[in-house]
Amino acid sequence: MLEIRPCCEHCGKDLPNTATDAMICSFECTYCEECATTVFENVCPNCGGGFQKRPVRPQAYIEKYPPSEKKVFKPKDIESLQEHINKYREIPPEKR
Repeated sequence: MLEIRPCCEHCGKDLPNTATDAMICSFECTYCEECATTVFENVCPNCGGGFQKRPVRPQAYIEKYPPSEKKVFKPKDIESLQEHINKYREIPPEKR
C-alpha cells in the first residue's frame, strides 16, 4: 500500500492525498509535477526510474489507511545530478 507522502522531496510543496500534481517513482519517491518533469526531466534523482501520477486514495479508506504524515524533504543539488539526468532522460523508463 502506498504511503501517500505529504510533500515534494525537492521543493517541499504540500502534496496531500487529494493532490493531482503528485508524482512517484517505483520506490515511491515523491515529487510535485513541476520538479519531476522540469527539474528532473522524468528521471528519479534517487533510482533513475521514471515518474507516474500518484493515485488518490478514496475518502472511504482514509480513516482505516491514512496517508503518511512523515515529511521526506531532501532537496537535490541539480548541478551534481546533471550527469545522472543526462544518462537516463532520453531512455524510456521501461528500458532503463
